[in-house]
Amino acid sequence: MAQNRNIKDKTKNITPMLQQYKGIKSQYPDAILFFRMGDFYEMFLDDAKIASRILEITLTSRNKHKEEKIPMCGVPVHAAENYLTRLVQSGHRVAICEQVEDPKKAKGLVKREVIRVMTPGLITTEGSIGAKTNNFLISINPGSTKDPWGLSYLDISTGEFRVTELSREEEALTELFRLEPAEVLLPESRQEGQLVARVKQAIPGTFLSFRPDIWWQYNRAEADLQEHFKILSLDGFGLAGLSSGIGAAGALLAYTSETQKGEASHINHLKPYRLSDHLIIDEATKRNLELLSNSLDRGRQGTLLDVLDLTVTPMGGRLLKKWILYPSRDIAEIQGRLSAVEILKENPSVRENLRKEMRRVYDIERLVARTVLGTANGKDLLALKQSVTRIPGIKKALESLLQIPSLKKDKKGDLAEIHMALDPLQDIADIINRSIRDDCPVLLREGRLIKEGFNKELDELIHIQRDGRSFIAGLEARERERTGIPSLKVGFNKVFGYYLEISKARAGTVPDDYIRKQTLVAAERYITPELKEIESKILTAQDQRLALEFELFLEIRLQVAEAGTRLQKTAAALARIDCLSSLAEAAERYNYVRPKLNHDRRIFIRQGRHPVIEYTLKESFVPNDVELNHRNSQLLIITGPNMAGKSTVLR
Repeated sequence: MAQNRNIKDKTKNITPMLQQYKGIKSQYPDAILFFRMGDFYEMFLDDAKIASRILEITLTSRNKHKEEKIPMCGVPVHAAENYLTRLVQSGHRVAICEQVEDPKKAKGLVKREVIRVMTPGLITTEGSIGAKTNNFLISINPGSTKDPWGLSYLDISTGEFRVTELSREEEALTELFRLEPAEVLLPESRQEGQLVARVKQAIPGTFLSFRPDIWWQYNRAEADLQEHFKILSLDGFGLAGLSSGIGAAGALLAYTSETQKGEASHINHLKPYRLSDHLIIDEATKRNLELLSNSLDRGRQGTLLDVLDLTVTPMGGRLLKKWILYPSRDIAEIQGRLSAVEILKENPSVRENLRKEMRRVYDIERLVARTVLGTANGKDLLALKQSVTRIPGIKKALESLLQIPSLKKDKKGDLAEIHMALDPLQDIADIINRSIRDDCPVLLREGRLIKEGFNKELDELIHIQRDGRSFIAGLEARERERTGIPSLKVGFNKVFGYYLEISKARAGTVPDDYIRKQTLVAAERYITPELKEIESKILTAQDQRLALEFELFLEIRLQVAEAGTRLQKTAAALARIDCLSSLAEAAERYNYVRPKLNHDRRIFIRQGRHPVIEYTLKESFVPNDVELNHRNSQLLIITGPNMAGKSTVLR
């Protein structure tokens, strides 16, 4: 964001709270500061003006009646994620500043700290990213005529972290077009120049961030990566010799650490890749073949993905897009996939059982990311529990396929590998099942998170509250009988706590132990020593219960986070079987056949049908034969009138 947001004093008598705000804001001049004040996030000065316009919320001011007003606006904490997402998607960084101590225990001003900075490339909130869409942040390490370009990408919402090296700028720009990142990270020295212009041209509207050039320096980047992964050498990741790529990956990791304010342990592997491992799909090819988006409105309808994507999990949907964008050149890998698809196609009942179980699996990759980053709530953990409880059924379905004679001896086939990789994660299901209430709220400090029977101390506090409320409920009837005042009622407010309310007409008949607390127009409110004693127990127990439930939830979330690597491996296996079963479903639905691959530099298509055009046609598709080889059929001349199907054959 190119705006300069230097904060200036707008009033001589600035309050301690605004002084605190200014101090924190000065550390994040290029971000909108969400400043936690009780149940709201407040924004002030220029931030308030910008946010109120984008979010369409009321802009008000502090010091309304003074000459120099301080613009402000705010959003409730419970609805903040939606507002945060809207600001980030409009091209702004947002720094989230929380109260980091209990206001009741604070001596003076409550301590506040920025716990996270959200940017377009670092979004993890549910619903802010398409379920089957990656949200990539890309770091580029510009090369030269002698040195290669380094490129690394990360999806923090899933933990996917990859790196490559490219021989020239055009290849780097092609990767940008293929990956469509939400944000690109570049060295500050490239802030002005041709590269920025070309990046903007390749990915219009992408968010650009710049950081010190030293972040891309090899020694620093290598040290940062080794420290994060807790290893002595990067060679085990296959990164030997990728100095430019390591620079890009190290800068990306440093940026992530700066914004997330903590260790993102779900980023547990850095995987290199080479463009030569895949068919090259440049900008023109991707656009003209309409692989992921159509040429009409950039939507999904009428694309190859639209035809083939019958996946039932978000992880599978994302992986299928990757298979389409990065077609493998490894014949063994291709044959492995084809064999798995063929087996699944030939066993429709097993395939349907697999898909039925997987339909009840949530986005494990993103749930793990939120758990590790400390943003997961109770409902996220319940979604994880429901997901892992489907794994035994999925493994059982795969086991039935592995009994097929042709697969019994194949321990390295795709289906066998997936079966081995699926971890039942029973311990994770058990801890969540024993601890988290099925009706838990979204917010963590509202209570009602932890089941009774999980923690003895919590159970005691719940019983005190329950018994106390039962006492209060019975008190009204007892006091009506004791005083002979049928209109007497027990009430509660945050200022006075519990009270006994009696109409003014009967105020002269109250017992001697009634202590007047508040006078209203038509009634008097009283307390008694007995009422205050039980009130103290109830309210103290409630505060203690909320604090203990929050503490217990953090411990449970940490336990789940420690299983992050196991969960990620299982999620990857689920994504693969989802993709394979989706392709098998498509093959049966559209009557596709298995191709035979060769090394003879020959393409022979008999009765070929274009999958997308056939899918969208209301009439039957007329198939075509095509043969090309390097001997006697290197060139075909296709003729015919307009709309005869020439471009269809080419595509």
